[in-house]
Amino acid sequence: MYEGARPRSTLFPRRRLEASLLRPQAPAIQAPALPRRRSRVAMRATRRPRSVGMVIGAIVVAFLLAFFSLVQTVRVSTSGYDMSQLNDEYLQLQNQRQQITSDIDRVGRQSAIRRQAIADGLNQLPGPVVLPAR
Repeated sequence: MYEGARPRSTLFPRRRLEASLLRPQAPAIQAPALPRRRSRVAMRATRRPRSVGMVIGAIVVAFLLAFFSLVQTVRVSTSGYDMSQLNDEYLQLQNQRQQITSDIDRVGRQSAIRRQAIADGLNQLPGPVVLPAR
């Protein structure tokens, strides 16, 4: 360590540290030390990092809260969109099922099958041909 240099304490304010260093060690007579006045610029400089840190911390907390709210809003709207999409798909499937059921009822009868076969070019078979056995 350099002679005359003393470590700075972060726990104690500077005034107390300076006051303790100015106490005479020996009983020699010295002039009273006048307290050192700080200018406004120096006071602002010492207070500024604390306030800047607090402002930055407040901004970060506000951002995190806003981000959390945004995530929740997006999640709710996505769920709502998925539900409406599934509901539309359900309605389409119901309509398709109803149409297939009506087609089966219409085409499933014997007369409808015969008409469809005749329309496709098929004719009724003639009577059976019986061959005598020899």
